[in-house]
Amino acid sequence: MPTEEQFVVLGTRRYRVDTPWGELPPGHEFGLISQLAVDSEANVYVLQRTHPAIVVFEPSGKFLRYWEHVHIMDGHGIAITRDDRLIVVDRDAHHILLFDTSGRLLQTLGERNRPQSGKPFNHPTDVSVAVDGEIYVADGYGNSMVHRFAADGTLKSSWGSPGNGPGQFTTPHAIWVDRLDRVLVVDRENNRVQIFDRDGNYLSAWTDFFHPMDLYEDDRGMVYVTDQVPRVSMLAAEGRLAGRARPALNGAHGIWGDHRGNLFLAEMIPSRITKLTLIESNDAHL
Repeated sequence: MPTEEQFVVLGTRRYRVDTPWGELPPGHEFGLISQLAVDSEANVYVLQRTHPAIVVFEPSGKFLRYWEHVHIMDGHGIAITRDDRLIVVDRDAHHILLFDTSGRLLQTLGERNRPQSGKPFNHPTDVSVAVDGEIYVADGYGNSMVHRFAADGTLKSSWGSPGNGPGQFTTPHAIWVDRLDRVLVVDRENNRVQIFDRDGNYLSAWTDFFHPMDLYEDDRGMVYVTDQVPRVSMLAAEGRLAGRARPALNGAHGIWGDHRGNLFLAEMIPSRITKLTLIESNDAHL
């Protein structure tokens, strides 16, 4: 463990590295952490690949509750919508599950335990929801595709195929619909983030990553990408690199932020949460 406080900088923002973060009840420890997300009240939902699948913390890091949820077999990705619906990607059950924040199941996508070649889903990885409620899923381990659903769960379109050309993927591992109405897809083994419009038309790609893992967009439109160097890269909307840091020992499988500008990293080895607590910023000079 570090003997003094650690700090990192991303662009014009300086953070204190708080690790490990989150106070579990006595006698408990994390299982294999996969990803995390933050709701509108800054509560942090940590997705584990072991049971209980979800651990919830207050903004202070105080333990709030476990979800002892029978519906989640192999949680890989998690997202929280603007209206605080929680969406979990159950990778090896080939299923997407939508909950309210109390854990009540609201909706599902796909046919559980029925993998589909070239169709939803075959070991999906991540999910993102657009402002209008459309749902985008990265179908990343069995298929090399992105699927677009209407808010009611109706499949609208799919795109992608195996390979390294524009619009092709080798493990689409994470996805985010950004403020510019673009679909950003982490193409992990191709060492890039591909950018599409909402219809799946290829726009461009951001490179200079090594096996990128996850991405998150903050309220300023800055995009944070984690990779296996390990590091976190901060990019402006046009793809300009604005800052980089190595705040996690072995990289982060997941990243999310809160409305205060803090960032949270989901680490797998060792299995823990790292919080980057914002202590100084000068965003006017970005």
